[in-house]
This record gives sequence, C-alpha cells and structure tokens, in this order.
Amino acid sequence: MSINKRIIVILLILLFFGCSLNKSISLIKNPGAVNPDMKTGLEVLLDSKLSSLYGKNIALVTNHSGIDRNGNSNISLLMKNSSINSVKIFTPEHGFTGNIPAGEHIEYGTVQTKFPPIISLYGSNRKPTAESLENVELIIYDIQDVGARFYTYISTLGLVMEAAAETNIPVMVLDRPNPIGNRVAGPLLNAANKSFIGMYPIPIQYGMTVGELAKMIVGEKLIDSTPELKIIPMQYYKRNSFFDELNLPWVKPSPNIPDLETALIYPGFCLFEATNVSEGRGTYQPFKQIGAPWVNPNSLIQLLHKQNLKGVEFQTVHFTPISIPTMSKYPKYENQKCFGIQLEITNRESFNSILTGLTTLWAINKLFPDSLVINKSSLGRIWGSDDLYFYLKEGKTPQEILNGHLPDLDQFQLIREKYLIYD
Repeated sequence: MSINKRIIVILLILLFFGCSLNKSISLIKNPGAVNPDMKTGLEVLLDSKLSSLYGKNIALVTNHSGIDRNGNSNISLLMKNSSINSVKIFTPEHGFTGNIPAGEHIEYGTVQTKFPPIISLYGSNRKPTAESLENVELIIYDIQDVGARFYTYISTLGLVMEAAAETNIPVMVLDRPNPIGNRVAGPLLNAANKSFIGMYPIPIQYGMTVGELAKMIVGEKLIDSTPELKIIPMQYYKRNSFFDELNLPWVKPSPNIPDLETALIYPGFCLFEATNVSEGRGTYQPFKQIGAPWVNPNSLIQLLHKQNLKGVEFQTVHFTPISIPTMSKYPKYENQKCFGIQLEITNRESFNSILTGLTTLWAINKLFPDSLVINKSSLGRIWGSDDLYFYLKEGKTPQEILNGHLPDLDQFQLIREKYLIYD
C-alpha cells in the first residue's frame, strides 16, 4: 500500500471511529417506534453477558454498522473493559468505515490506529487464514445485514464460520434486525450459480435475522465445515418490524443503501446490475431510479401502470451518473444523460420489491429489446438460476416466472421455520 493510501485509510478510520462518532452517522429515530425497548445482540451482551468474554483473546468481525443505540462502536465499548482482550478486527466488503465502493478491494496492512490490527476480508483473502487466527479464542460477528441474499456480509459470515471450524474457534453472532421485515420472496439459489454474492440455497429475500440465518447455515450444513456457534438474541424484537419501527439509529450499511426505502427497493432492482441499464449508481438516489440514454420513460411508465403493481408509484426522471468516490467511482453511463423512472414506495406492506423489479426488467425487455443487453452469467448469480434470462427471451410474464419458483419457496419456508428465534 502506498504512503498516500495509508494516510487516507488512517484518516477515514479516525474520522469515523473517533470521539465524535455520533456526528459521523445518521441517527434517525422514529418517535412512534413500536418496539422502543428493543435491544440488539450487542446491547444484550453488554448488559448481561459480558463476563463470558473475560480472559479470552477475541477477534471481532465488524464494520461501521456495529453500534449501540447511542452510536457507540462495538470495538470501543469492548475496549473499555480491561478484562476483555480484543486482539484483531476483521472487516467485510466496503471496509471498516463502510465507504469503500462496491467491488473495490482494500488492504489495511500495517495501518496503525488506536484499535487492534484490522484485517480486510475483501482483499487478497475473503476467508480468514489460519495465520490470521493465531491466538484467537473467540470470534464475534456483529454487522448490520440488509436481508437480501446477494448482500455479501452474509457470505463473509459463512466464510468466517468455516475458518473458525477449521481452527476449532467458537463463533458468537450478535443478532441485529432484518431491516426490511419478514417477507420471503424470490427464487432460491441453485448450486451452479453459487458465488460470493450468493453462497446459500435461500431466496433473494429470506426474511431472517443474521442470527437465524447463522443457525440455518450450521444446522443445514450449508458450508463445508461448521463451528461451535452461539447466538446472542435480541430482546423485545418482533420479526415483522421494519427498521424505523425500532428505537435504533439508522446507519447506511453500505455506500449505496443510504436509507430504509432504498433497502426495501434493493432486492428487486439489484437485477439491473446485470444489464446495461443504470441502477442509479453514480447518483444520490441509487436503486430508487433506473434508466439509460435509450429508454423512453413515458412508454415505460405506461406499460408499468398496466401491470397494477401494489405499493409503489413511478415518475419519469432523467439523471446523469457521475463518479462519486465514496459510492461509485465508475458508474454506467458516466457523464451521460439517462432517462428512466423513479420509484416511491406508497405502502411497504403491499410493496413486493422482487415482483416490481422483475416486472420493470420485463417491461424494458419488451419495449427496447434491441437496446437492452443482459449479462447472462451475472444475472444468473443475482437471480440465483439461469432460467430468468431464457424466460425473458421467451416472453414469459413476471408472475409466470415467479410462480415457477413457488414449490421451492414453500420448501424453504418449512426449513426456515426450524431456525426462527422471534415471533
């Protein structure tokens, strides 16, 4: 790593995890929260289970999202206790501070901070090495998930658990909410389409917390080797809650998920990452708007209105993606004017992100077949199977496509039930 890059990394870390952490995140609280007494796994650990960590060398798998309700970072809180020995920090895609754009690798090397050594799991290694786990006696995972299969934090979870099993180190998962609620939707991942953006045979929206998913990964042997696993559950959490119904601060879990509405839209509109349609990266409305220079937005909206999609409204929009270093350095159609649609969720209970995203892709394919380009392998990794590419070419309707996955979805629901922690 060059000296300049090291300096930048150090400044970013100190800026984010310094004394003024509360100024570095958006502390959005809902005064009408339905679960005002709800506690995350981190807060439960700090309140009543901290003694279980005494005398152990601990590695923490975390990033900027591992905070309590007051915006204090987990590592800072643990380091306050002299009986706890935090020896290493492992961090996933987007880095320790969460502002590294998607897909960009980072290495911390010998960067010095007031915290234990930081090891990137999105650089030369995506799985902790045996060497990096030397002297570690317990691994704690504490990262805010989004609830979509292709969000890579849960892939990191599985790889960390594999490494832990191989080195006989127990894993503790501090549970956090699924911010987009309890909906289960979309196709399951086929083994042939397995990748870092999809490691488990689960739907796009799996409707589980990260603690519940960790239990399933171990219980169903979805990774090559499984460790001793302990979940620290949340208290007073209702599984159908959306994030703004909880008395918790919102901190964007990654650069292009700035708010809850984007998180709700993301599972269906991530499909456009496999196309030559801009998914809004390079703007401050990622996933809420999609478009391309060749899209006729009026024709698109007219066709979408005929599909009677629930819980969402569409407006015509034009935007020009630009390079935003902390969000998207090289967006599609950089500095080119794009035309398309912008989404607004009007009823999140009835809004179905995957049906809406799939319908929008179907509509663009129907209206602009000579302009739309789909990367078949990329779409297969995101969707979870190769069938969507062929179904679109065959002209199948979105509902016909989704109906074909219902038997697998029903089977998943039965398996999922065994691992649910919350009502």
